[in-house]
Amino acid sequence: MYGVRSFFFSAVIVILFVSRYGGATAANRGYIKYKDPNAAVEERVEDLLARMTLPEKLGQMCQVDRFNYTIREKYMKNGHEIFTKYLIGNYLSNPFDTGADIGSRLQLVNDIQKLCLSTRLGIPALYSIDAVHGHSTFINATIFPHNIGLGATRDPQLVKRIGAITALEVKATGVAQAFAPCVAVCRDPRWGRCYESYSEDTKVVNMMTEGIIDGLQGNAPYIADQKINVAGVAKHFVGDGGTVNGINEDNTVGDNATIFGIHMPPFEIAVKKGISSIMASYSSINGVKMHANRALITDYLKNTLKFQGFVISDWMGIDRITTPHRSNYTYSVEASINAGIDMVMVPWEYPEYLEVLTKLVNGGYIPMSRIDDAVRRVLRVKFSIGLFENPFPAVENVAAEFGSEAHREVAREAVRKSMVLLKNGKPNADKVVPLQKKVKKIVVAGLHAKNMGWQCGGFTLTWQGFNGTGEVIPMNQRTGSPTGKTRGTTILEAIQRTVDPTTEVVYVEEANQDTSKLHADAAYTIVVVGELPYAESNGDSKTLGLYGPGPDTLKHTCGSGMKCMVVLVTGRPLVIEPYMDMIDALAVAWLPGTEGQGVADVLFGDHPFTGTLPRTWMRSVDQLPMNVGDKNYDPLFPFGFGIQT
Repeated sequence: MYGVRSFFFSAVIVILFVSRYGGATAANRGYIKYKDPNAAVEERVEDLLARMTLPEKLGQMCQVDRFNYTIREKYMKNGHEIFTKYLIGNYLSNPFDTGADIGSRLQLVNDIQKLCLSTRLGIPALYSIDAVHGHSTFINATIFPHNIGLGATRDPQLVKRIGAITALEVKATGVAQAFAPCVAVCRDPRWGRCYESYSEDTKVVNMMTEGIIDGLQGNAPYIADQKINVAGVAKHFVGDGGTVNGINEDNTVGDNATIFGIHMPPFEIAVKKGISSIMASYSSINGVKMHANRALITDYLKNTLKFQGFVISDWMGIDRITTPHRSNYTYSVEASINAGIDMVMVPWEYPEYLEVLTKLVNGGYIPMSRIDDAVRRVLRVKFSIGLFENPFPAVENVAAEFGSEAHREVAREAVRKSMVLLKNGKPNADKVVPLQKKVKKIVVAGLHAKNMGWQCGGFTLTWQGFNGTGEVIPMNQRTGSPTGKTRGTTILEAIQRTVDPTTEVVYVEEANQDTSKLHADAAYTIVVVGELPYAESNGDSKTLGLYGPGPDTLKHTCGSGMKCMVVLVTGRPLVIEPYMDMIDALAVAWLPGTEGQGVADVLFGDHPFTGTLPRTWMRSVDQLPMNVGDKNYDPLFPFGFGIQT
C-alpha cells in the first residue's frame, strides 16, 4: 500500500514539474524567462522586473557620463563602484568627448558592458551619444548639413538616407542610441538652437521627422536591425522652439492651438513611428517647467498618445526645475519622476540623485508603481533593440564604411540640395549664376571660405564647434597625444577644385580698401561670410548680424564695384538687407558640414539650385517673431522662396 501511494505521489510531482517547466532536463531546469529570446518582450520585462530590488530598479533610471568610470578607474581605482555599488545601467559620451579612435571607443563600450553583465541580474547597459548631424563628435565622421539646411531640401528620402548613414557610423563605434532627431519647430531665429530645427513650418518638420526616424531606427518600432540601426531620441519635448523672444530654455506662451497645432505634431509622428525615447525640454510651457510637466508628459504623451518608450531628461535637466538651479534638489527629483521622467541624465552627481530618490520612494512621496513604470519602459527598449541577446557591438560590416566616400557623396548631395539662391543678378544685368569656370582670375574673400569648423557649426567635434581645420585633441588623449584632424573639403578648396586649371584663384581672408585695386582684373569675387559656431544659449542673438569682419569684407568687395557672389554660412537668417543693393548674387549655404564641394557644385552649374527657404527671412529683427501665415507678413524673402536654376 505504501509503495502505491509513493508511486502515485511521485507521478503527481513529475506531472506538476513538467507542466511548469515543459519537460525540463537537467540542462534547462534553471529556466529564466527574461533570458529567453523566444519569449515575448512584455513577458521578459515583467519577469525581470519582478526579480529586481529597489537599488537595481533605480540604477536603470539613471544615465551618467562615461568619465565617471574611465577617470575613476584610471586615477582613483574605484571605477567599478558605479556598477557594483550604484548599479548604474546607462551611459553617455558628452559633446566634449571628441572621439578619435574607433577601436578605443569600442573597447570602452565593451568594458562597460562586461561590468554591467557581471552584476546579479546581468542587465546590459544602454550607451548613448549626441549625433545631431552625423556622428558629429567623432573625428573623420561624415558631417551633414544641420537640420535647417536639410529643411531647405524638402527631401524626406534624402533625410532617411542621412539617418541611415548616421546610424551606421554611430554603430561602428559601438554606441546603441543617438540623441536625435531634434524635431523642434523654431518660430524665432534669435533662438540659439534654431539650426537644429528643420523649419518654422510644422508640415516640413513632420515630413523630415518621418524620414530621419526611418533612417536611424529602420522602419520599425524601436529598431529594425541591431547591426545597422540605432535607437533614436526625439527632442525636446515640447515647445522649445517657441520661447519668448527666442531665448533658450525660457518660457513658451501659447494656447492649445499653438502647443498642439504647431509644436506637438512632430512628437505625435515620432510616437507613431515607434521612437525609442523622447527627451524633455529645458524650457517651460506657460510657466510650467517641462521636466516637471505631468499634464504633458504623463497625461498626454504616455496616456493619450500611448507612448511606450522611455522619457529621458536633458543633461542635468531636473536641476533646472528650480531657480536658482539645484536650490531644492529633493523637490526637483520628486517633481520630475512624478511628472513622468523615466531616466534622469545626471552626469556627475548620481550618488546624491540615487540617495534622494531612494528616500522619496521609501517615504511614499514617489509611489512604487511610478518606479515600476519607469523601469518597465527602460527594459522594454533594451529588450526590443536586442541588447540582451547581443550586448557587445558587432561592427565588422560597418566599421569599414565609417566616413567612407559613399557616405560623403550623400552629404555632398545634401549640401547642394540645401543651397538656396536668393538673388541672381541686379536689375537689367546679366545673371551671375552659374559662375564661369574658365576666366583669367577670380577672388575668394572671407574667413568663412577656409574654415572647416565654421562651415560645420556647433555640435561638431565639441559642444560649441571648433575653429579651423578640425585639429582637436580628444579629451581622453589630452596628455600630449597626437591631434586628430577631421576630413572634409572647405568651400575654398571646393572652388579651387572646380574651376578650370588655368583660372587663377586668389584668396583674401580680410578684404580692405586696396583689395579692389589689387584685383581689378578679376572676373568676379566670391565672398563667404556668416556666423561663428555656437550651441544652445551661446547662440541666442538679439541682432542676427554678420560676424565681423564680414560687413567690411562686403564693403571692400561688393561695395567697391567688384562683381560679387555672396555665400552665407549661417544657422539662420541674418540681417542682410542693408547690403542687398551692392550684392550681385546671394546664396545661403546654411551650415553645410564637411562636404563643401556641394557648394561649388551649384555655384558653377554642375547641379541646379533647387533649395527653398525653410523659414522666413526677415528684413530686421524688429519684425520678429514673424512666420508664414502671420497677419503682418512683410519679409525680405518669404518662406518657400528660392530661385531655381
